[in-house]
Amino acid sequence: MNAAIPEKSAVEKNPRTIAREFVVQFLYQCESEKLMHFSESHFTQFVQHFQVPSQVVAMARELARGTLEKLPEIDAKIQAVAVNWKISRMSVVDRTVLRLASYELLESETPSKVVLNEAIELAKKYGAEESSKFVNGLLDKIAHTIR
Repeated sequence: MNAAIPEKSAVEKNPRTIAREFVVQFLYQCESEKLMHFSESHFTQFVQHFQVPSQVVAMARELARGTLEKLPEIDAKIQAVAVNWKISRMSVVDRTVLRLASYELLESETPSKVVLNEAIELAKKYGAEESSKFVNGLLDKIAHTIR
């Protein structure tokens, strides 16, 4: 997955939507580099290199840091609902989207429906053809166990 600046229509998007997109890219990069803890210097380099808009940097940092700090708990939630799937066997994109959305379901006040819709859109954009259905199915189960 190549990290990319969101398309022009991103100007019309909610800042949190833009932050989520960059966080998925950052988490993907972390996994590719086997850096599964939050590193401020790594995040800063990512922000500078991909010119993350200043108005979303704090949101992106919060989401990335929280997701990585709660990774064992998040992975346990995902694994609990992923019948016949091991997290390690999921695509990196699906796993990354699931982790970010699970973190938001666990820790934010964002309505579940919003979190699920945003995650499905990210899966459609960055994942395989069936990613959005896979992500939707697992997140729906997670949302019901959390909220």
